[in-house]
Order: sequence, then structure tokens, then C-alpha cells
Amino acid sequence: MPSHTTHTANAFSWRFVTPLFTGSAINAINTSLIATALVPIAAAVHVSVGRTAVLVSALYLACAIAQPMGGKLAEEFGPRRVFLAGILIVLAGGTVGGLGQDLTALVVARVLIGVGSSAVYPSAMLLIRRRAEAAGLDAPPGGVLGGLMIAGAATSALGLPMGGILVDAWGWRTTFLINLPCALLAFVMAYFWIPADPPVAGSRTLRELAARLDVVGIVGFGGAIAALLVFLRGLPHPDWIVLVLAVVIGAGLVWWELRAHRPFFDVRLLGTNPALTRTYLRFAVASLCVYTVLYGLTQWLQAGRSMSSEAAGLLLLPMSALSALLARPISQRNLVRMPLIVAAVSCLAASAGGGARPPGPPPRGRVVPTHGFW
Repeated sequence: MPSHTTHTANAFSWRFVTPLFTGSAINAINTSLIATALVPIAAAVHVSVGRTAVLVSALYLACAIAQPMGGKLAEEFGPRRVFLAGILIVLAGGTVGGLGQDLTALVVARVLIGVGSSAVYPSAMLLIRRRAEAAGLDAPPGGVLGGLMIAGAATSALGLPMGGILVDAWGWRTTFLINLPCALLAFVMAYFWIPADPPVAGSRTLRELAARLDVVGIVGFGGAIAALLVFLRGLPHPDWIVLVLAVVIGAGLVWWELRAHRPFFDVRLLGTNPALTRTYLRFAVASLCVYTVLYGLTQWLQAGRSMSSEAAGLLLLPMSALSALLARPISQRNLVRMPLIVAAVSCLAASAGGGARPPGPPPRGRVVPTHGFW
């Protein structure tokens, strides 16, 4: 299908959008799928449940760095090339995790999956934007962007029960190996159905490429976030030296980014656009609430209440399923303020209700030692 088509229906046919939706869903499935596998992984590799939290933080740290970098690479080398490369990295991560024998190998696998899946999403967005421009549209169709978001939300909703069923039936390794068929399917569809990128214009030295990507900013951002995560993981026994290191690296990052020509972390934009800064803060607080339930509650149900992986996943299914159902009507109506208010009130009500201690003694059950369990 030619990339210069002028008809929206042809420009965004199912053959074009299906591989983008499939590839973008990989990150979502790896977000929720691992939640029900943390306790079995801890038992298999002989570590405390708390230590397996590194599998969660490793993926998100990799995503925080790789997603903006993936967008820049897509602009430099072509979104289809970066999309396919990201899928191959996910394949490598799924293989490493499926064959891993210790926590270190699993961390490496999660980092690979995070890097690969994070390269896929901004590439998909750039492919959609360029297709809209080629079709003569001012902006991509809302249905396509909404579909991209819904693909992630729906997959995340399915990830909890699906992860529980897979872990109970075939073991925790399936939460890594499931990436292989998903990634292979996305790769084949993208390779045959998405038009090739034009040749890369001009040649660039490694120094020029490093400057355009702001490698120093990437390293500084990764170092500051990693040090902060190490400090937070040490609570309630804080390592103040690590916190000081995070602050020092963060200050150096701000100094560098204020002088960078193409900053990785645009400090000026945050300072001059308070609305954007507030949006980031709202998203961070809401994500803290959701992911504390997603990961913390599933571990507590399995380790503290002896629930199976399948039961823990099914118990949290309504939370993710409801978000998937609400995403489409909200995105179609371009609603902003009211959904934010409802979301905040819902988080407060659920947190207060969930924190209330029921009367009487707690139910009996086998309690697994969970040193460092958050």
C-alpha cells in the first residue's frame, strides 16, 4: 500500500494499524503479567519476595530512558526500522527470561523487554503521524489514537488473570516466554504490512549522533532515577548517601540540560509550561496508587493469604477491566476535567476502604517470610 495515499480509510486500514496495536500492547502485557509471578519467582530463585520488586523497577527504569530515546531514534533512522528493532529486542528479552536461572538473568530480561517495548510505542506514534500527514490530515484520527491506548489498556486488563492462569498451569517462565509469539506476530505483520522507511538522509558520525540524542542527559537521567530507586527500596532503613548521590546527579542533570541544544529531559519546558508539569505530577500520583495495588496487593494476597496466582489475578481483574472499558468513551468525547476528578475521588475512596481493618482476628493462612516486602 503506497504511503502517499490520500484516503483516510485506506491510509489507516486494518493492515496498517494491527501491527502497531499488537506491538504497542507488548509493554502493557509485561506490566501486568509479572504481578502474579513475583512470589513464584522468589521461591524458584531462592530470594525474598521483596527482592523481586527489582523486576518491576528494572522495567520501568528501562522504559523511562528508552521511550524518549526511541522516539528520537525513530526520527533519525525511520520509525519502521526502530519498530522492528524494538520487537527483536523484546524477543531477546523473552528468551533470556524464559531460560534464566537466577534473579540477575531475569533483571536483564526485563530491561531488554522494557527497552524493546518502549522503542515500539513512539515509533508507532510517529508512523501514525506521518501517515496522517501523507493522507492530508491535520491530525491523526481520534479512533486510531484511541485504539492504540485501548490496545494497551485491554491487554493490561487481561494480563493479571492470564498471568495467573499461565503461572498456575506452566510455571512463572511463561510470563517471559509469552513475549515470543506476541513479538513474532507483531514483527511479521509490521515487516509485510507497513511500508519501508525512506533512506536515511546523509551520514552522521557517532559524535553527532550522541549530541542529537543527548547521551550525557540520558546517562544522567538514568543515574539519578536509579539512585532514587535504590534509596526508596531501602526504606524504612534509608541510605542517606544514596539519596545525596541522587540529588547531586539530578542537579548535574538539570545544569547540563539547560545548556543542551536538544535536551533529553527538557527542564525549560517544565518551567515554562505549568500545565504540563501539573499533568506529569497528576499522572505520577495516580500511577503510584494504581501500581501499588497492582504489584503490592497481588504479592500480599499470594504471600500473606496463600492465594494462588490465578485467584490473585482474577481478584484484580475488575480494576483493569473497568479502566479498559472506560478508555474508549472518554477518549471519543475528549473529556478531561471530570474523568480526572472522578479518578482522584475513586482512588481516595478505594484506598480508605481497602485500608480499613475488618473486625475480629485475621484469617489463618500460611505466611511466607517477605523481608523487604513493600
